Amino acid sequence: MIKESQNDATVFVVDDDEAVRESIGELMRVHGLPVQSFADAWSFLDAVDEETTGCVLLDVRMPGLSGLGAQKALLVRGIHLPVIIVTGHGDVDTAINAMRQGATDFVCKPFRGSQLVQRVRQVLAQEAEHRRARERQSGIHDRISRLNDGERAVLEAVVAGKPNKLIARQLHVSLSTVEARRRRIREKLGTGNLSVLVRMVDCERA
Repeated sequence: MIKESQNDATVFVVDDDEAVRESIGELMRVHGLPVQSFADAWSFLDAVDEETTGCVLLDVRMPGLSGLGAQKALLVRGIHLPVIIVTGHGDVDTAINAMRQGATDFVCKPFRGSQLVQRVRQVLAQEAEHRRARERQSGIHDRISRLNDGERAVLEAVVAGKPNKLIARQLHVSLSTVEARRRRIREKLGTGNLSVLVRMVDCERA
């Protein structure tokens, strides 16, 4: 499967027209972009998973599973690959349906190669940033999940700006217990900075 590095992000071309697949594939390779091509949606779906990085140039009308059907399958499987719909049969309804399902863009054939490459690069850069954000949020969630109930209660109170003595009173524990829990929170979360703790809790709640 595709690695997490942005440099390894792949452009997946899914189109039943061999000439289109070869044309787009060569265009991407000339511009230094890794590319994989598929003649049908099912073979593409079999080749990707939640860890796959890149974007999809997805034809609308294909035998078997349509482009919009493949887009729905990606959503159901939790695969966060940005989709650029590429079709020679573009119409308003198709564009609206694709965008409602989360398509990043809608390109009608014929298209200018330079514009398509530029758009693909933009989408890959955006996806790399989104992936980094998801990874940061996942890491924060994992660290906060290591806190026990007592530590989590102290963390919430600290984030709310409450002093140790008030926290101790509200939680019905000693001041030394609050201080000990704060030490463990610093160790488990890797920080004792209040502004950082606030951002971490906000991110974990998102």
